[in-house]
Amino acid sequence: MMNQYETVFITTPVLSEAQMKETVEKFRNLITKSDGEIVHEENWGLKKLAYPIQKKSTGFYYLLEFKADSASIAKLETEYRRDERVIRFLTFKMGKYSVEYAEKKRKKTAQTKAVEE
Repeated sequence: MMNQYETVFITTPVLSEAQMKETVEKFRNLITKSDGEIVHEENWGLKKLAYPIQKKSTGFYYLLEFKADSASIAKLETEYRRDERVIRFLTFKMGKYSVEYAEKKRKKTAQTKAVEE
């Protein structure tokens, strides 16, 4: 059964734009190769960390919302741990209300962007 998950990972701030895209593509491919489906993704960019991690005070944040089976989550998190570019990550299973909230938020964001244009 396919559950919906949301994962946010933080990469080291010393990456170039190309290296960041390569890292994101790696994890996106990992999800899709294990029969997962990317629902939504957001690049939050370079942000200040709440506390230093590995002597770094900033990091690139990236969010992936996807549908996958629970077995693929273990593979994904193992790859996060192995990849030296990732300094933190969090993956959680979205409940019914979390999915509804995320959809509403995306619609509201899309409407706001449409009005701005």
